[in-house]
Amino acid sequence: MKRALAKRLRTNMTDAERRLWYRLRAHRFGGLKFKREVPIGPYVVDFICFDQKLIIEVDGGQHVESEVDNKRDAWLASEGYRVLRFWNRDVLKRTTSVLEEIARFATQAIPLPARCARHPLPQGERGPHLPR
Repeated sequence: MKRALAKRLRTNMTDAERRLWYRLRAHRFGGLKFKREVPIGPYVVDFICFDQKLIIEVDGGQHVESEVDNKRDAWLASEGYRVLRFWNRDVLKRTTSVLEEIARFATQAIPLPARCARHPLPQGERGPHLPR
Protein backbone atom coordinates (compact mmCIF):
# COMPACT_ATOMS: atom_id res chain seq x y z
CA MET A 1 0.00 0.00 0.00
CA LYS A 2 2.74 2.48 0.99
CA ARG A 3 4.75 1.47 -2.09
CA ALA A 4 1.80 2.26 -4.36
CA LEU A 5 1.37 5.64 -2.65
CA ALA A 6 5.10 6.37 -3.00
CA LYS A 7 4.99 5.48 -6.71
CA ARG A 8 1.97 7.73 -7.24
CA LEU A 9 3.71 10.60 -5.42
CA ARG A 10 6.83 10.14 -7.58
CA THR A 11 4.77 10.56 -10.74
CA ASN A 12 2.85 13.58 -9.38
CA MET A 13 5.58 15.79 -7.94
CA THR A 14 4.95 19.48 -7.30
CA ASP A 15 6.99 22.10 -9.17
CA ALA A 16 9.03 22.73 -6.02
CA GLU A 17 9.74 19.01 -5.55
CA ARG A 18 10.76 18.73 -9.22
CA ARG A 19 13.15 21.65 -8.90
CA LEU A 20 14.78 20.28 -5.77
CA TRP A 21 14.92 16.72 -7.12
CA TYR A 22 16.78 17.93 -10.23
CA ARG A 23 19.55 19.25 -7.95
CA LEU A 24 19.61 16.30 -5.52
CA ARG A 25 19.38 13.34 -7.88
CA ALA A 26 22.14 11.25 -9.42
CA HIS A 27 24.75 12.18 -6.79
CA ARG A 28 24.71 15.79 -8.10
CA PHE A 29 24.58 17.27 -4.63
CA GLY A 30 27.99 16.81 -3.05
CA GLY A 31 28.14 13.20 -4.17
CA LEU A 32 25.28 12.27 -1.80
CA LYS A 33 22.70 9.71 -2.87
CA PHE A 34 19.15 10.92 -2.38
CA LYS A 35 15.97 8.99 -3.07
CA ARG A 36 12.50 10.45 -3.48
CA GLU A 37 9.11 9.49 -2.08
CA VAL A 38 10.39 6.66 0.12
CA PRO A 39 8.30 4.74 2.66
CA ILE A 40 9.85 4.94 6.17
CA GLY A 41 7.82 3.13 8.79
CA PRO A 42 4.24 4.40 8.61
CA TYR A 43 5.20 7.46 6.49
CA VAL A 44 6.33 8.37 2.99
CA VAL A 45 9.07 11.03 2.97
CA ASP A 46 9.73 13.42 0.08
CA PHE A 47 13.53 13.01 -0.12
CA ILE A 48 16.01 10.99 1.92
CA CYS A 49 19.75 10.50 2.07
CA PHE A 50 20.14 7.23 3.98
CA ASP A 51 23.90 7.70 4.48
CA GLN A 52 23.30 10.97 6.34
CA LYS A 53 19.94 9.93 7.85
CA LEU A 54 18.64 13.21 6.41
CA ILE A 55 15.04 13.68 5.29
CA ILE A 56 13.89 16.70 3.32
CA GLU A 57 10.23 17.64 3.16
CA VAL A 58 8.83 20.23 0.75
CA ASP A 59 5.52 21.56 2.03
CA GLY A 60 2.64 23.69 0.85
CA GLY A 61 0.39 25.93 2.93
CA GLN A 62 -1.69 23.01 4.23
CA HIS A 63 1.22 22.11 6.52
CA VAL A 64 1.18 25.34 8.56
CA GLU A 65 1.35 24.38 12.26
CA SER A 66 0.36 20.81 11.43
CA GLU A 67 0.12 18.54 14.47
CA VAL A 68 0.36 15.56 12.12
CA ASP A 69 3.72 16.85 10.84
CA ASN A 70 4.95 17.37 14.41
CA LYS A 71 4.02 13.80 15.33
CA ARG A 72 5.64 12.49 12.14
CA ASP A 73 8.86 14.47 12.74
CA ALA A 74 9.03 13.21 16.33
CA TRP A 75 8.68 9.60 15.17
CA LEU A 76 11.33 10.04 12.48
CA ALA A 77 13.68 11.67 15.02
CA SER A 78 13.15 8.73 17.38
CA GLU A 79 14.38 6.51 14.54
CA GLY A 80 17.53 8.63 14.20
CA TYR A 81 16.52 10.73 11.19
CA ARG A 82 16.99 14.48 10.89
CA VAL A 83 14.14 16.26 9.13
CA LEU A 84 14.44 19.52 7.22
CA ARG A 85 11.25 21.21 6.07
CA PHE A 86 11.03 23.86 3.38
CA TRP A 87 8.08 25.74 1.95
CA ASN A 88 7.33 25.25 -1.75
CA ARG A 89 7.74 28.99 -2.26
CA ASP A 90 11.24 28.99 -0.73
CA VAL A 91 12.36 26.11 -2.94
CA LEU A 92 11.06 27.92 -6.02
CA LYS A 93 12.24 31.46 -5.16
CA ARG A 94 15.34 30.85 -3.00
CA THR A 95 16.69 27.57 -4.34
CA THR A 96 20.33 28.43 -3.62
CA SER A 97 19.59 29.26 0.03
CA VAL A 98 17.64 26.03 0.45
CA LEU A 99 20.52 24.01 -1.04
CA GLU A 100 23.02 25.79 1.25
CA GLU A 101 20.96 24.83 4.30
CA ILE A 102 20.71 21.22 3.13
CA ALA A 103 24.49 21.16 2.61
CA ARG A 104 25.05 22.53 6.11
CA PHE A 105 22.91 19.79 7.68
CA ALA A 106 24.37 17.07 5.45
CA THR A 107 27.88 17.83 6.71
CA GLN A 108 26.95 17.76 10.42
CA ALA A 109 27.69 14.70 12.54
CA ILE A 110 24.83 12.25 12.78
CA PRO A 111 23.60 11.83 16.37
CA LEU A 112 22.72 8.33 17.51
CA PRO A 113 19.04 7.80 18.26
CA ALA A 114 18.19 7.69 21.96
CA ARG A 115 17.17 4.04 21.76
CA CYS A 116 20.76 3.05 20.79
CA ALA A 117 22.09 4.52 24.02
CA ARG A 118 19.59 2.49 26.06
CA HIS A 119 20.65 -0.85 24.59
CA PRO A 120 24.40 -1.35 24.86
CA LEU A 121 25.96 -4.65 23.83
CA PRO A 122 25.95 -7.26 26.61
CA GLN A 123 29.09 -7.33 28.74
CA GLY A 124 32.00 -9.01 26.97
CA GLU A 125 30.44 -8.96 23.48
CA ARG A 126 31.78 -6.83 20.66
CA GLY A 127 30.26 -5.78 17.41
CA PRO A 128 31.65 -7.27 14.18
CA HIS A 129 33.61 -4.08 13.45
CA LEU A 130 35.49 -3.97 16.77
CA PRO A 131 38.79 -5.82 17.33
CA ARG A 132 38.80 -8.70 19.77
